[in-house]
Amino acid sequence: MKILNDWRIILLLCLTLGLAPFFPEPHIIGKIRWIEGGAHGMTLKDWFDVVFHGFPFLLLIRLIFIKITRKNAT
Repeated sequence: MKILNDWRIILLLCLTLGLAPFFPEPHIIGKIRWIEGGAHGMTLKDWFDVVFHGFPFLLLIRLIFIKITRKNAT
């Protein structure tokens, strides 16, 4: 799919969906801190939230990996 390889779309997703809500801190940052602290009290909804807000960053990492491996292959 072309949309999964478009830098602009992936960066837009990371800056909007990945970091929303922005105040008092990005939501994904709070969830990562919660997981680092042992994830005590996290429900299925919280884990889904981690996946939902983290998915744009996974797409970005995937795209970076693809660009690096293509560059090294040529």
